[in-house]
Amino acid sequence: MLFLKKILTVSAMLLLLACGRKTGEMRQIPIENFFRNPERTSLQISPDGNYIAYLQSYENKLNLFVEELSSRKVKRLTSETGRGLTRFFWANNEQLLYLFDRHGDEFHHLYSVTKDGSKTIDLTPFEKVKMKFIDNMENQEDEILIAFNHRNPEVFDLYRLNTVNGQLKMVAQNPGNISYWKADHSGKIRLAVETDGVNESILYRETEDKPFRRVITLNFKETLMPITFTADNKNIYAASNIGRDKMAIVEFDLTNARETRVIFSHPDVDVSDMGYSLVTKQPVYCSYVTDRFQMTFLTDHAREVEQKIRKRLDDQSFYIISISKDENRFVLRTYSDKTLGTFYLYDVKHDELIMISEASPWIDEQEMADMKPVTFKSRDGITIHGYLTLPKGLNARNLPLVVNPHGGPWLRNKWGFNPEIQFLANRGYAVLQVNYRGSEGYGKEFWQAGFKEIGRKMQDDITDGVQWLISEGIADSARVGVFGFSFGGYFALNGCIRNPGLYTCAVSYCGITNLFAYLKDIPPYYKPYLQMTYEMVGNPETDAEYFREFSPAFHTDKIRVPLLIAQGARDPRVSVEEINQFVKTVKKQGGKVNYILKQNEGHGFQDERNKIEFYTEVESFLQENLMSK
Repeated sequence: MLFLKKILTVSAMLLLLACGRKTGEMRQIPIENFFRNPERTSLQISPDGNYIAYLQSYENKLNLFVEELSSRKVKRLTSETGRGLTRFFWANNEQLLYLFDRHGDEFHHLYSVTKDGSKTIDLTPFEKVKMKFIDNMENQEDEILIAFNHRNPEVFDLYRLNTVNGQLKMVAQNPGNISYWKADHSGKIRLAVETDGVNESILYRETEDKPFRRVITLNFKETLMPITFTADNKNIYAASNIGRDKMAIVEFDLTNARETRVIFSHPDVDVSDMGYSLVTKQPVYCSYVTDRFQMTFLTDHAREVEQKIRKRLDDQSFYIISISKDENRFVLRTYSDKTLGTFYLYDVKHDELIMISEASPWIDEQEMADMKPVTFKSRDGITIHGYLTLPKGLNARNLPLVVNPHGGPWLRNKWGFNPEIQFLANRGYAVLQVNYRGSEGYGKEFWQAGFKEIGRKMQDDITDGVQWLISEGIADSARVGVFGFSFGGYFALNGCIRNPGLYTCAVSYCGITNLFAYLKDIPPYYKPYLQMTYEMVGNPETDAEYFREFSPAFHTDKIRVPLLIAQGARDPRVSVEEINQFVKTVKKQGGKVNYILKQNEGHGFQDERNKIEFYTEVESFLQENLMSK
């Protein structure tokens, strides 16, 4: 332990000297503070508003706890020590449901547990089965709707599940082309979405005893995504970009197949989420992301409550995460780029705001760096958005840079506390996150601009971001690293191949190395969407030349910089055999690779100890290859 402390001390001193920083200007925060499990997370209030359930560490794994609000008595409901829990919700006032992926292969089982912990049932005791939530059945406390692929791994059948005794009853056998069902406010299945892999049709019926009829058919490039039925169960509220570039929240007439009104839209970004009242069945708010997450409240009552809360929180940003059935009590969470936030209980009737807990009380906001929105122009003139985080206390000149491309690739970076980004900034690196073309949220034109551009124009956008920071004098061209997860890991590896001399080193965390393997290993339940995937990513038969040219696995001889590769052996999305072979080939060709393989992990590390070990290795790797240059 003494030897370890000496190493860390020397490392800290080297970092301070390399950055030209005076000792004491910025504390080097322990890695554990960034990557340990939160104090509490995912808080959910019971339907009657008397209990709070949440995830908290037990034996370094996230487990389910319940607290009685009146007495503050706490009960641990699960004792999982292999892997942690990730998702749960209240089924009724006495029972909670949680998903558990025991092996890291993403085949989650659904469990029920009583709030006193006395009875636990595996409600889906099937192996290698994928499950989808369909509806919580707001007016039927002991039943929910789920779909799973037990009968056929490629399609999901619809079931009613009794959460008390575990009884399953098939409601609809999937003919092979239904991707989604929707129940009305009475729990009747009235809506379905049919797909042929490229086109989607909305199917509708007035009552359950009538056959479905096709309302509208759209190519996947246009969206009509049902959210909920209107209060009278006749029309639906949906997210739609039919006839427009940006997604908007609309009311859609199912009988006449037409949009009747726009509930909310934004000129610059997609609006794809709407919250509604379970009491009145009316829309309450819409949420969307500009540079930051935004909520626009739609009713006078909601706006009045919002203002009352803001006054008590000194205008801190917050969002609502759970609400009681009568909507008189709800849990909210503050957020920023410098903290995971604080959880509060708000009582509408008594206008009381009570702090429950901080998510990570060991994080000091004053020590965190600003995550600033940035824009720049790509080489072909497209405006690219992203975020730049600069080390606190340093001049923004000639800094070592870590580029952090997001995964997906059809996701996006968002403003908020990111432990990985703050960790890198604390170690003295500028960090650039690029929402390259194809990233979600910026409209369908920007999204479609990424089709069949993985490794090409998507990669160019990342490269252009780096060149922009170099031209601005912020980044030191001799000290640029790239670090990504999943498809971000692909961009890290591909960037070293396509742009020799730009990057000094690369970290690929569960990263894709072979586009052929990416599509070959696609789960069976994604096969109905293969044609759509071929349009977005490419077809391994007709686009074989493109796949080969832009798959890092075929160009290992061009990798001239040190690599750090991290992989979970149980990863269902990235084949561990592919990664093993990639590492072996790079080493055989004289490349330098540090390889971390965790046998108990899947796509991304969940175990707190594994995460800390990984980021400790990242720190040493970047220190050696960027800071010491």
